[in-house]
Amino acid sequence: MGPGNLTGGHGVGTDVEIEHGFPHLETVRTAITALYKRLSPDTVQTFGVSVLPVDVAFSADEDPYLGVQRVAGAMVRHLRLPDARMIVSFREMRHAGSIELTAGPEYFIELNSRFKSHREDIGAALAHEVMHVYLHRLDLAFAGTRDNEILTDTAAAYLGAGWLLLDAYRESSVSTQKLGYLTPEEFGYVLAKRARVFDEDPSPWFTSPQAYEAYTKGLARARRDERRPPLAAAGRLAHHRYTRDRRTARSSPADGYAFEGHDPPRVSFPCPTCHQRIRVPVQGRLHARCGLCRTVLDCDT
Repeated sequence: MGPGNLTGGHGVGTDVEIEHGFPHLETVRTAITALYKRLSPDTVQTFGVSVLPVDVAFSADEDPYLGVQRVAGAMVRHLRLPDARMIVSFREMRHAGSIELTAGPEYFIELNSRFKSHREDIGAALAHEVMHVYLHRLDLAFAGTRDNEILTDTAAAYLGAGWLLLDAYRESSVSTQKLGYLTPEEFGYVLAKRARVFDEDPSPWFTSPQAYEAYTKGLARARRDERRPPLAAAGRLAHHRYTRDRRTARSSPADGYAFEGHDPPRVSFPCPTCHQRIRVPVQGRLHARCGLCRTVLDCDT
């Protein structure tokens, strides 16, 4: 297998450009669906507690080589990879980190040597690289390097380790840094999705003000998923559009619903939790249960 590389921008000044917004949102949603399909809802539920700040914190006098092995061990335990051994080293490199995916049980991770003096971000780098091992063992991958790295970031965030990747994001007039392939807002979106499922608020753990701001933007986008018709929580104007479209059986790419058949008519729409499509009859108020993640949804069809 080939390597998994963690991208990262780090510089002094304002010449390091960081992409914002939600350009990879459909791939992120596809990744969440893939996790539920490959793991099952019961397995996803076992990741209800995130990696905690204390698990990845470095003391001022801790040896970076010993500390990085300790943090790697915390990631291995979180992902329940007891027979996997991570051997971590530092070297000068273009990427923030890389791993060569082999049959195991030993996996060799290389981190950019700058992490020896920026130890607060070692947990973020290892969250991405160890997730590569987890997905490799699941035999879960997307075609193409970019999409596969987006899957890795999404899985890390959704399964409780990737909040560290968002917290590594800092942007100011003095220095700029971001780890991973998702935008800061997309990391916030995935973390908000996780927070809604596990009732776990990651925001108190953020040390970066920019990370908190990105999380709030991602949270707003995640809440929009829960307010799209035919969900009953959709607003009055959204319901009005839905009713108008229902009369002509017109689909709405923006809201994600599509009408199918005539006897009886049905409507399909993405589950706001796992994004698997759900199909229900058009017959007014009803409860629908997602066949993948088992979320019960109040609908007004």
